Amino acid sequence: MSAEVKPGYKQTELGVIPEDWDVRPLGQLVHAVEYGSSAKSSSSGKIPVLRMGNLQEGKIDWSDLVFTDNESEIAKYLLNPGDVLFNRTNTIDLVGKAAIYKGTRPSIFAGYLIRIKEKKDQIDSRYLNYFLNSKFAKNYGLKVLSVAVGQANINGQKLKTYPVALPPTVDEQISIATAVSEMEEFISSLEQMIAKKRDIQQAVMQQLLTGQRRLPGFSGEWEVKRLGDVVEIKKGQLITEKLASPGDIPVVAGGKKPAYFHSAANRSGKNITISASGASAGYVAFFETPIFASDCSTIGESDKYEILFVYYFLKSRQEDIYKAQTGGAQPHIHPADIYPLVVTWPDKAEQTAIATILSDMDSERAMLEARRDKAKQLKVGMMQQLLSGSLRII
Repeated sequence: MSAEVKPGYKQTELGVIPEDWDVRPLGQLVHAVEYGSSAKSSSSGKIPVLRMGNLQEGKIDWSDLVFTDNESEIAKYLLNPGDVLFNRTNTIDLVGKAAIYKGTRPSIFAGYLIRIKEKKDQIDSRYLNYFLNSKFAKNYGLKVLSVAVGQANINGQKLKTYPVALPPTVDEQISIATAVSEMEEFISSLEQMIAKKRDIQQAVMQQLLTGQRRLPGFSGEWEVKRLGDVVEIKKGQLITEKLASPGDIPVVAGGKKPAYFHSAANRSGKNITISASGASAGYVAFFETPIFASDCSTIGESDKYEILFVYYFLKSRQEDIYKAQTGGAQPHIHPADIYPLVVTWPDKAEQTAIATILSDMDSERAMLEARRDKAKQLKVGMMQQLLSGSLRII
């Protein structure tokens, strides 16, 4: 039995929407959908050629660009501020993503993208962009996509069949888009604060871990040692997910996050882990709770050193550790690859003081990251409500 629809709302193929809203196929709301340039691009040139990788979370990502000098292609495919780009070919989970071009720099668009030329008196481009990135559009895309040679495709004709929930006026669409945009601006401000905190911490870490900057109250000489002369690095114990028992102990393997969970631990207390194999071989992480060390090496606590100091030292050398990978298709990092690292070594009291400052900075950044993640969740919920009309802005 279907749920009762509350007064003032109606049931549609997109779910329940206000009675004064409409559901119309995208094809009725656009002048045209246009495929992008298929001409060859290069690593340098006059203007960028936007590709599917440049469409990220509804916006244009200006990294990893290719370029063109082809004047005929530029004339034909030059983007205008407000153009919405749709990714017609990609993996199943990414096909159908969209982004709005805001005119940041002159650009054209590549062949795996479609430019949507909307009828401005019927639909706002920002509203359209948000709708195409909503779960409503994603679910519809999964119904109409086709798959060939491992790639999913949604062509222009199928794109024009997308059902779009429309408020009765473009002004209401603009109000909805503005509300979502303001939330995005808040998230962006948090991202900028996080990036600034990260940059500051990197600079402070470099100064404190090398002795370039000394903390008040400390003046003793630092020693220069090999890491292997100070710490013991232990190899993990291989276990497969099939052999693991249900539990809540993280199994640390070759990736950047726990691979799965187990009922028992083989490391207690605080531990540094260094992934042993795979693309992330050498990745350094820190755990304060028991873990099962599998495809990784570990450094545990000791009276001889402050473990957090060792962790921050290793993180400061993360790129050097990656470069020490051996093996071809399956890279490895062994304890012997890490032992030769040279560390400037203060006494334990100064190690603890340095680690405390860096840990406090980590905590401040983690709080901002938690706020950002919460804001992203709120944005998803807000978009769901606004784009379905369950929350009205009139």
